[in-house]
Amino acid sequence: MPAVPSPAARKVGVQIDGVTKRFGDQTALHEAWLKIAEGEFMTLLGPSGCGKTTLLNLIAGFLETDGGEIFISGRLMTETPPYDREIGVVFQNYALFPHMSVAKNVGYGLRMRGVPRREIEARVAEALALVKLSAFGDRKPRQLSGGQQQRVALARALVIRPKVLLLDEPFSALDKNLRGAMQVELKEIQRKLGVTTIFVTHDQSEALSMSDRIAVMSDGRIRQVGTPDEIYRRPLDPFVASFVGDVNVLPARLERRLGDVATVAVADGRMQVGAQTLDGVAPGAAVDLFVRPDAVRVAEGEGLVAGTVATHVYQGSHVDVLVDVPAARGGRITVRVPGHDAPGRWPAGTRVILDFAAEDAVAFASDAR
Repeated sequence: MPAVPSPAARKVGVQIDGVTKRFGDQTALHEAWLKIAEGEFMTLLGPSGCGKTTLLNLIAGFLETDGGEIFISGRLMTETPPYDREIGVVFQNYALFPHMSVAKNVGYGLRMRGVPRREIEARVAEALALVKLSAFGDRKPRQLSGGQQQRVALARALVIRPKVLLLDEPFSALDKNLRGAMQVELKEIQRKLGVTTIFVTHDQSEALSMSDRIAVMSDGRIRQVGTPDEIYRRPLDPFVASFVGDVNVLPARLERRLGDVATVAVADGRMQVGAQTLDGVAPGAAVDLFVRPDAVRVAEGEGLVAGTVATHVYQGSHVDVLVDVPAARGGRITVRVPGHDAPGRWPAGTRVILDFAAEDAVAFASDAR
């Protein structure tokens, strides 16, 4: 099977050029710039009120921009109404018509477009088969489970064969197990159809598991765009590092910088870290080292910092060992240990030495006051 081209090698499916949106005197979106490749699964990730749904609604045409331009498949869309943008939308609340059957709900968009009846029947059947609901066409939405209603909404969005599929937190109303199953199904359907997809969520694990790339947003700005691995392992600012996944923060001090390498003094030692995130930071300045719990280990001999085991949090496939470390931001470091034997190896009260590799740490200018 031939390799799937990277997003950079594909044509641009959606392009956001300096798009701004204001509501009264409040700016909800500050000059957003983003290119999404054809067939790519792009997630807009951020906390409530960060602007991600505003950006989605601008792409859909439900809101008008106050500046900038939006292109879909190279066609300028800024002044184009929603019905002419060739998009499919799945809303958070599904928005199904309660008086219509499942088949009528799925075929609604086709009827509005004047598609012949026989073609509608064939395409509805195809869409229902895609979401594994072929036997449910005659039912009403109230006769379906939440997960089944979600699939109907997805089928309705896909049956019009959109160039772009927009999804606004579609799994937020589902329980954890069903949400996980729907994530897998959606990703499989998206890959099968090759439809450009923009997915809005505030759930970091959802974004990391489903996306080709992620645009992390905060305060109406896109903070970083990258693959899940880049976002998780190489965050570009403290917000991204803190928002995506768990993180430990250790105060340090910048000693010197030489090209792309910076030497920092931290706790009982020194280490060299990437200097790309320390632009404008002068030697002697306070910095913070961000390191993921799964990158920290209990050292057998020498290490960077000492602490005392406070407690354990059992998580099934791993145990989080919480270590009191006065030098750490917040006074505690989390060590994520695979397996189940951590409580026996390091009971509460045990004195431990912690260490981590330099390549697993990211340094930023300290915001401590």
